[in-house]
Amino acid sequence: MSRTEVSLSATGLEIGSRRVLHPGPLRWLRALGWGGLLFVVFMVVYAVTSQAGEPARGAAATPLSLVVVAALSAVGLGLYAGMVRLAEGRWPSELGLRQAAPELLIGLVVGAAMLSAVVAALLALGLYDISGPRASSSLAMINVGVASGVFEELIFRAIVLRLLMRAFGAWPALALSAALFGALHLSNPNATPLVAIAIAVEAGLMLASFYLLTGRLWVSIGAHAAWNFTQGWIWGARVSGIPVQESLYLSAPKPGAPDWLSGGAFGPEASAPAMVIGTGVALMVLHQAWRRGNFRARSETAAPVAEVFD
Repeated sequence: MSRTEVSLSATGLEIGSRRVLHPGPLRWLRALGWGGLLFVVFMVVYAVTSQAGEPARGAAATPLSLVVVAALSAVGLGLYAGMVRLAEGRWPSELGLRQAAPELLIGLVVGAAMLSAVVAALLALGLYDISGPRASSSLAMINVGVASGVFEELIFRAIVLRLLMRAFGAWPALALSAALFGALHLSNPNATPLVAIAIAVEAGLMLASFYLLTGRLWVSIGAHAAWNFTQGWIWGARVSGIPVQESLYLSAPKPGAPDWLSGGAFGPEASAPAMVIGTGVALMVLHQAWRRGNFRARSETAAPVAEVFD
């Protein structure tokens, strides 16, 4: 069978089973060590990319900054592919290029629709005020969407979730990766333990579900990027506690609105409607992923699957 052919008999998720992840003693520990190394490397690359895009936050946004962020994001994906090829003996199917365009588009539509539904619910419940439209540049939030979508999905889904799944299985990996995703948001402005729980449940599980369903990152990247862009530029709401400087509309909780309902100073992500919508989508998609058999690793004796660069 050639590298571009897919074995129809292969079921389960491709999470790596060669070289550093080969079967044998202490594979769980090797998976954790490899995951820890990748986590550190790509957190550094993410920080560099975010710093490069920092002038794009506000009036200084330029097309050049977007080109720089996009280029660094592409470099990050290429670096991940190269490291996985060397250490795991495979081209990462989680970055399968043939499916990239349609799955990114699906993710963008889903992410924008979900966040808009959250804002619509906040407005219908009398929790939010919305004004606008107004003239503004979208470049700053495009930068934020690209960087967060690419790197946070690469780190938390392709690295953390996948390698925890290799070490401990799907259910512990899903819970631990979602909890870590929520906990790291505690460093954001206006974050609280309740915010961390909301992010873990609604976003950590929802974004993981797309990866588990497809075996690839593209839907998750698109949904994450579109969620942040729609929240920040279209609706002008705080993004993970950070106020935006330029937006089409301007949205904010009404005075006196309970934080647990409106999301408070953290933004719509911490609101009750976001919890309901995000968790609902997560459960539906996770059920489909489970039915597809993707809560288990692909058999280590299965025929080769499609390579990323075909």
